[in-house]
Amino acid sequence: MIPFSILDLSPIAEGSNASASLRNTLDLAQHAERWGYQRYWLAEHHGMPGIASAATAVVIAHVAGGTSTIRVGAGGIMLPNHSPLVVAEQFGTLEALFPGRVDLGLGRAPGSDQLTARALRRNLDSDADAFPQDVQELQDYLSDNPRQRVLAVPGRGAKVPLWILGSSTFGAQLAAHLGLPFAFASHFAPQMMLQALELYRNNFQPSAQLDKPYVMLGFNVFAADNDADAHFRASSMQQAFVNLRSGRPGQLPPPRAGYLDQLAPPERAMLDAVLSCSAIGAPARVAEQLQAFIARTGADELMITSQIFDHAQRLRSYEITAELHQQLA
Repeated sequence: MIPFSILDLSPIAEGSNASASLRNTLDLAQHAERWGYQRYWLAEHHGMPGIASAATAVVIAHVAGGTSTIRVGAGGIMLPNHSPLVVAEQFGTLEALFPGRVDLGLGRAPGSDQLTARALRRNLDSDADAFPQDVQELQDYLSDNPRQRVLAVPGRGAKVPLWILGSSTFGAQLAAHLGLPFAFASHFAPQMMLQALELYRNNFQPSAQLDKPYVMLGFNVFAADNDADAHFRASSMQQAFVNLRSGRPGQLPPPRAGYLDQLAPPERAMLDAVLSCSAIGAPARVAEQLQAFIARTGADELMITSQIFDHAQRLRSYEITAELHQQLA
C-alpha cells in the first residue's frame, strides 16, 4: 500500500476561533504521527474566515515542534505572494530547526481573491506567469552553491525537498521539466487530473532530487462507523463548498441531515464534480473507494483531507483511514 499523508487547512468551525483551530491542528498531527501517516501538510489561504493557516510557515513550526518523526510541510506556499528569498529563509530556518523533516510544496495561485492578493503586496506587478522563474530562483537560494550574490541565511544548502502543486496541466509540465514530485489538487479540482498525470509521467526529466516521476493526489475521506454518520459528517464540507462558490465564504458549518437532498440541481451537480475524488462511508465502503481510486490513478501517495466539524469525529475519520491503510498494506 502506498503512503497516506494529511492535508490540514486548520478549519475554524462555527462558534469557534483560530486559537482552538490551531490547538486542534497540533492534536491531529500528534495522532497522525502515532497512526503512521507519512507527512502532515498545511496550506496557505488568505482572507478565509474558515481557515487558520494563512501564516503557513508559522503553523508548520507549531506542528513540527509538537511532533518528532512525521514530515511536516506546506501544501503549499503560494509563491506569487512572496519573494523567493523570503521563502528560502523561512524554510531554511524550519529545516535548521527540524532537520530532515520539512517539505516545501509550491503553487502559483494566490490562495485568495484578487483584492486580498493585492493587499499582500509582494509588489503591484506580481505575475503568476513568472512562477517557473520564481521556482528556479528559490531552488538556487537553497542550493549548496547559489549563482546569485544574495544569500539565504538560513537557507543556503538546506536539503528541503520541493514539490510542485497544481490543478491543471501547467503544474504537471513544470514538475516534469524540473524533475520534481507533483501533487495534484484532486480533492477539490479533479477535472484535469488524469490528463495532468499522463503529461507529467510522459515528460518527466530526472533531476538531482528525483530520478523518476512521483505523484501525490489529494483525496477527501469522511469515514465513520456507519454510512449514515459518514454522510452526515461530510455535509459540513459540502455546505462550505457551496457557500464558497456562491461568494459567501465562512466558517465551517455544523453538519445538516439530508443536506444534499435540499440542494438545487445545479448546486448538486457542482458538488458531484468538484468532490468526485472522495470516500464517504463505513470502513468497508471507504476501503473500496480508496483502492479503486489508487488503481485508477496509479498514485504514489495520497494526501487525505477530512473537513469535519467536530474535532473528535475528525480524529475518528483519520483513525479509521489509518486502520484501513494498515489492513490493506
